[in-house]
Amino acid sequence: MQNIKSISIMKKRAQAFKAQGKRIALVPTMGYLHEGHLSLIDLAKEKADVVIVSVFVNPKQFGPGEGFERYPRDFKRDAKQCEARGVTILFAPEIEAFYPQDFSTYVRETQVSSVLCGISRPDHFQGVGTVITKLFHIIDPDLAVLGQKDAQQAAMIKRIVKDLNLSIDIEIGATVRELDGLAMSSRNRYLSPSQRKEAAKIYKSFKKAKTLIAEGITYTDRILGEVTQILSSSTSIRIIYVAIVDRETLKPLREIIPGKALLAVAVWLNEVRLIDNTEL
Repeated sequence: MQNIKSISIMKKRAQAFKAQGKRIALVPTMGYLHEGHLSLIDLAKEKADVVIVSVFVNPKQFGPGEGFERYPRDFKRDAKQCEARGVTILFAPEIEAFYPQDFSTYVRETQVSSVLCGISRPDHFQGVGTVITKLFHIIDPDLAVLGQKDAQQAAMIKRIVKDLNLSIDIEIGATVRELDGLAMSSRNRYLSPSQRKEAAKIYKSFKKAKTLIAEGITYTDRILGEVTQILSSSTSIRIIYVAIVDRETLKPLREIIPGKALLAVAVWLNEVRLIDNTEL
């Protein structure tokens, strides 16, 4: 595995792979890798000849007080995991090179990113759109592998690829969960044992939603009511949103449409913000 920090060297290496006719897959991450990330790397290896993992804690997607400085970082650990998984290149650009002092160009998608997390984090998705577009131009991948856990982010990136006529396939890897159902996330390390126990209620609410559908209930207001009740039973959980939406457009659904409905949840668990979703 090769570690690259230089943007120009990364571009040259990617161009060389292209010249050899090799299919390139990009797995974009902010590092502090866990089994969820590693499952995306495995998926990328199945779909491409070359796997490039980016590790970049993107300051542009953090708002004031959202914890950019304390976001977990462990590059040596990330590098060991990537090498063990057969990654071709680990790309970890320096912030100063990626965003020079006179940087003034941003990519903003205005529909998919305007709902759910976009309501409480208005600048977050502009930061995500900008960093992913820059990575796409630097690496020119044939394929980008994203995680289902960040469903809104994935939907927005799909829209950017479509709207900007980029020749990149998007592959979505399934959410990897802990034994108690909690979706794997770098933020889970901030949870105390008691908070972890409360966080498991998110997955419990998902199972309740699926049970209701199996019983023939298809109107989303009933399902949302049951999910909200389970989450509200915790004194530690503060609900940011609970929604059932179209998985592509993220527009609210009044009734379950098989294959299209997504139950999305965001909560504060004391001072830790957690998001999760499941297809219905």
